[in-house]
Amino acid sequence: MASLFLSRVRERIREANQQQCGWPAGGTPSLRAGAEPYPGYRLSEYLGRGTFGEVWTAEVAGRAVALKFLPLDNSTQELRKLQKVRQLTHPNLIQVERVWCWSRLLVVSMELADGGLDDLLTISLAEFGKPLARKQACHYLGQVAAALDFLNLKQHRFDGQPASVRHCDVKPSNMLVFGKTVKLTDFGISVLTTTPSQSHDRAGTPVYAAPEVFQGRINERTDQYSLAVSYCELRGGRLPFADTPPTFQRGYVRPRPDLDMVSDPERPILMRALSPDGIDRWPSCAEFMARLTACR
Repeated sequence: MASLFLSRVRERIREANQQQCGWPAGGTPSLRAGAEPYPGYRLSEYLGRGTFGEVWTAEVAGRAVALKFLPLDNSTQELRKLQKVRQLTHPNLIQVERVWCWSRLLVVSMELADGGLDDLLTISLAEFGKPLARKQACHYLGQVAAALDFLNLKQHRFDGQPASVRHCDVKPSNMLVFGKTVKLTDFGISVLTTTPSQSHDRAGTPVYAAPEVFQGRINERTDQYSLAVSYCELRGGRLPFADTPPTFQRGYVRPRPDLDMVSDPERPILMRALSPDGIDRWPSCAEFMARLTACR
C-alpha cells in the first residue's frame, strides 16, 4: 500500500489540479510555474488550495519544498501562530523553514510531503475498493496522537509563560505523509492556552469538530474527538455523522455516532473518544490509539 501511495498520490494531485489553478477571482495576482517568490525559490508545481490560499512545490538549492501562499489581509492570525508554534520540535509536527512576505502574500516554506492521509484514503478506495485496514490506520494516527499529546502538555513557553496548544482543525488532510511517518500541519486557527477549557470562536471544519466547538468552547480533549472522527473516516470511508451543518450553528446537537463502519471491538473505544462531554473521553490521545491498536 505504501509504495502504491507514493507512486499514485502525485499523479492524482496533477489530475485534480489540471482544471483548476490560480488565485480565486478578485484576489491577489495569480502564481505560476517558474516564478521566484524569494531568491533561490523557484515555483514548479501547483498542489492545491485551502480556505485562504494555495500550496505549490518549489525548488531551492537542489531540493523540493512546499510553499503555502496566503493573502496578507487574511493571514495576520496565522503569522502570529506560526512565529510561535514553529519553535516547537517534535518528529510528528511539520517543520516550518521560513516565513516571508512577497507581492502582498505571506509565504510559508515547509517540508514537502508525499501527500495527506485524505489522499491515501482516496487511493485505497480507488485501487482496492476499501478504506484503510485497522493496523494501517493505527500506525498513522498513533503518530498524530503523539503530536497532539505533545501539544497539549502545558510545558511550551511562549512570551515567557508556560502554555498548551490546541490544534483545533484535526482532520486527514492536515496529516501529511513522509514515507512511513505522519506529521501534523496547519496551525492557522490553533489556540495557545493556559487553561484546560476556554471560550473559542467556533472555527475549524464542522464535520470533524467536537460538540463543544459548536457551543463556542474548546477543552484539552477537543482534538481527541476530531482524531476519532478522522479514524472513522479512514477506517470506514465515511464520517460517523450524516447531518453536520456546513457552518457552526450554536443550536446543533451531535447525534449518536454511527460506527457500523468499524468492527465490534473498536466501537466502545471510539464511543468513549466521541463522548459529548470532554471529561468522559480518554485521558490522552495516545491511550485512545493504544486501545484501538491492541483490540482484536
